[in-house]
Amino acid sequence: MSTDRADLRIRPATPADHDAIWAILEPVYRAGETYCIPRDISRDDALADWFAAPFTAFVAEDRGRVLGTSHVGRNRPGGASHVANASFATAPAARGRGVAAALVAHAKDWARAQGFRAMQFNFVIATNADAVHSWQKAGFAIVGRLPGAFLHPAQGYVDALVMYHDLTGGAET
Repeated sequence: MSTDRADLRIRPATPADHDAIWAILEPVYRAGETYCIPRDISRDDALADWFAAPFTAFVAEDRGRVLGTSHVGRNRPGGASHVANASFATAPAARGRGVAAALVAHAKDWARAQGFRAMQFNFVIATNADAVHSWQKAGFAIVGRLPGAFLHPAQGYVDALVMYHDLTGGAET
């Protein structure tokens, strides 16, 4: 399958996308290497979490086929409500084809349009080198390291990173 980013359409997810989203999330969650989600989470609980307020879920599709998903929303309420957060997952067959890059660009644009001033990823697993590289390429800086904060199923306790991007065009932190 080849994906030309020009053919990639990102749109709000609907209940009709649940099967496709679960097909993407399930292997990621079962592997337990990149998200702080129970490896045995049920389909219904996973989808409820992905679609839960304050997040808005999106899908990236090419010719009607869902290749990736994201959810974007407020990181924390109150005095931090101007900082967005997001999560992303790409179908295994679509990895390396620009889907994640398109989803993160869309997330940043969507967050700016909603009035967010920054985006923060609270818990990027340091051993997830592809994600760390992708987010840095998208303008995110590593602003914190949580030593041994994540229990990786194969590598034991590994670091988690806090990554940040100023969406206002100001200086990166």
